[in-house]
Amino acid sequence: MDTEKVAELKHLISRCKSNPSILQDPSLAFFKSYLQSLGARIPPDPRTDKVGESMSDSKEKIDATETDPLGEDDTIVESDVELDDADVVEPDNDPPQKMGDPSVEVTEEKRDAAQTAKSKAVDFISEGKLDEAIDLITEAIMLNPTSAIPYATRASVFIKLKKPNAAIRDANAALEINPDSAKGYKIRGMAMALLGRWEEAARDLHIASKLDYDEEIGLVLKKVEPNAHKIEEHRRKYERIRKEREAKKAEIERKQKAEAQERDALSALKDGEVIGIHSASELETKLNAASKTSRLAILYFTATWCGPCRFISPLYVNLAGKHPKVVFLKVDIDEARDAAARWNISSVPTFYFIKDGKELDKVVGADKSALERKIEQYSPTK
Repeated sequence: MDTEKVAELKHLISRCKSNPSILQDPSLAFFKSYLQSLGARIPPDPRTDKVGESMSDSKEKIDATETDPLGEDDTIVESDVELDDADVVEPDNDPPQKMGDPSVEVTEEKRDAAQTAKSKAVDFISEGKLDEAIDLITEAIMLNPTSAIPYATRASVFIKLKKPNAAIRDANAALEINPDSAKGYKIRGMAMALLGRWEEAARDLHIASKLDYDEEIGLVLKKVEPNAHKIEEHRRKYERIRKEREAKKAEIERKQKAEAQERDALSALKDGEVIGIHSASELETKLNAASKTSRLAILYFTATWCGPCRFISPLYVNLAGKHPKVVFLKVDIDEARDAAARWNISSVPTFYFIKDGKELDKVVGADKSALERKIEQYSPTK
């Protein structure tokens, strides 16, 4: 079987794999029918297969695409972009070609012999004898491995032979010897284009055009640049979606963390009860819990020897039952001396009203009406 025809068939099948919708092209109807005769399942034409799809279903699909087209997999799939890949070829997997040894001493005789071999190779190239040209250029490379020109020349022949990987190896070698080799960048860019690596191709071809522009570079760029731009736009879109999704995920995690902290804070509080405080650190914990739940906290400093405290304490317990969403704290100044010192308590009973970590007001003395009034003032909802 004709190897060229086999290669064309391979290329067609590769394109069908990456974009099955091309089987809907009328010119491929014969191929589609053949595949169906073998029992193959042909994906429906997305442009015409709308039967049975309701408007609500369509909207859900569109919304899902707009909100998260990446789904669970955030990999950028370049096959999602409609590219002109008509000239793309299958990668060549031949064993690497012979390369020269840069440590070899190049004599004048070797340099002349290399030039002669290269000149003959150029003649063979013009005659279309590419395999013979490769052999001669390889001979030139072995004789003078320190010159970038033979590598770039052999790379150009590999391009003609549709062997992009071999061309890239030679272009890399040429650029290693001469980083300003316009031909090295040009040939590598053309090889990248043959492999469908559009962005790399555009990058190399632009460098080549700056070093030494020629019409061939311009012609290749006309095909490469549109594909490279499409991929760049595609990547930019996916990057935007990825950032939006990461921001959304961070916001969800922040809310979950805040909710967890609020649950922890609520578990530290006792609705409708007076909470006894025994140290400054314990007081700090309870006040923080009240702040995280945006609750009013009343801090009551008392002492066992205080007569007015004994009078007001039952009322304080009664008020805690009436206002379950208010945090009622009670500190014995003789037991929690560090807490009393931190709040500079000079007399008892003293009541502090605290919201979101800020002191709102205070009542000094067993003033029942003032205590009730301020609770209503700072916590209107029970």
